[in-house]
Amino acid sequence: MALSALALCTRALLKVGAQPVASLEEGTAEAEVAANLYPGSRDSLLSCHPWTFCTGQMRLNRLDAVPVADLANAFQLPAGLLRVISAGTGRGRGAPYRIHEGRLHADAAEVTLTYVFRADEAEFPPFFAAALVSRLAAEFCLPLTENTSRAEMLHRLAEAELRQARLVDSQQQTTRGFENFPLASVRG
Repeated sequence: MALSALALCTRALLKVGAQPVASLEEGTAEAEVAANLYPGSRDSLLSCHPWTFCTGQMRLNRLDAVPVADLANAFQLPAGLLRVISAGTGRGRGAPYRIHEGRLHADAAEVTLTYVFRADEAEFPPFFAAALVSRLAAEFCLPLTENTSRAEMLHRLAEAELRQARLVDSQQQTTRGFENFPLASVRG
């Protein structure tokens, strides 16, 4: 089953013990809470970790307008960008940069950006979807039930689910080794 915002919100509402919704625009309290809290919760969770399913690299287009001070070049950031992980001159890391006025500024003439983007819900792996549903349930609980103890318990469960999702995601790539570590080079 392909995931959607509606499916994720419905799962979270069921976890809270609220009524499921058929549409996020149906006018019920549940739909209003879900429609207002979902986008921010989704983007927050996507940007809190460099998830393998929503991390990308691309060469940035240099803009004609140059920065006013400090760095030599300005580059256009990609659409859907949630968080910059690093920038480099070929490898995707290692170049000094700054995000300013919605652009990336760097001294390099060419920049490769490693970044987190807003992935489509259909691309969410099961471990991320479970963490998001838990986070949404925790966020939905207080406005829908006014039960602070249940909301606190759901936040603890959401944090545990997030830790598990990060662990699973981090096991999907080779661990990066140390590069240019001065203590290793001294040993000979």
